Amino acid sequence: MTTQKSQHAIPQEASASSADQLIGEFKSLMADAEALIKATEDHPSETISAIRHKALETISGAKESLSNLEGTLTEKAKVVAEGADDFVHRNPWEAVGVAAGLGLLIGLLIRRR
Repeated sequence: MTTQKSQHAIPQEASASSADQLIGEFKSLMADAEALIKATEDHPSETISAIRHKALETISGAKESLSNLEGTLTEKAKVVAEGADDFVHRNPWEAVGVAAGLGLLIGLLIRRR
């Protein structure tokens, strides 16, 4: 079972990293959209005002959903970290071997560049 834990920890960590990047990009997109919406405040048209109001509501809902997602990702990251910590404590020599192998691989890749 410990082998399965270690095999699942790496993809989850990579997934968490890409999720963090996606969340950051989404926050940036929302900030840009809010700035664009606020830039149209001086237009008196009712149509633009209605669209602006609807867009602000949508952004507000998206922010709330994103906040909930961040909390979930944080909890999952904690579980993965605890699993990795548990694995290292139960199998220290295997963990050292994996770390040494990854270090060697990264060193070889960097050396080629």
